[in-house]
Amino acid sequence: MRLSYPANVKIVKVPCTGRVDVIHVMKAFENGADGVCLVGCLEGDCHFLVGNLRARKRVEYAKQLLDECGIGGDRVVMYNLSSAEGQKFAQIAREMTEKIRELGPNPVKSAKS
Repeated sequence: MRLSYPANVKIVKVPCTGRVDVIHVMKAFENGADGVCLVGCLEGDCHFLVGNLRARKRVEYAKQLLDECGIGGDRVVMYNLSSAEGQKFAQIAREMTEKIRELGPNPVKSAKS
């Protein structure tokens, strides 16, 4: 099964979403990302027990920081999916791309120019 999602989506694999820190999300925006979408395992099914719960809290904190600095917390989201939900992942990637397109480019990019 080939998944069809936008070509501008960059996938970064990590052992667990619990390893993603707020600084990683903020660095992505500093480096020009227009949006960040974390996709972790289903709540209660984390191989590392609470990694996805930690990631959810970090995403909420990153949203607050992004709102405070004027980038916009709507640009970062987190989803919980089973590894068998590839089609749903592709759908989420398409929806996130459309949402970011509506929000426009990352304000940090224009500030660097």
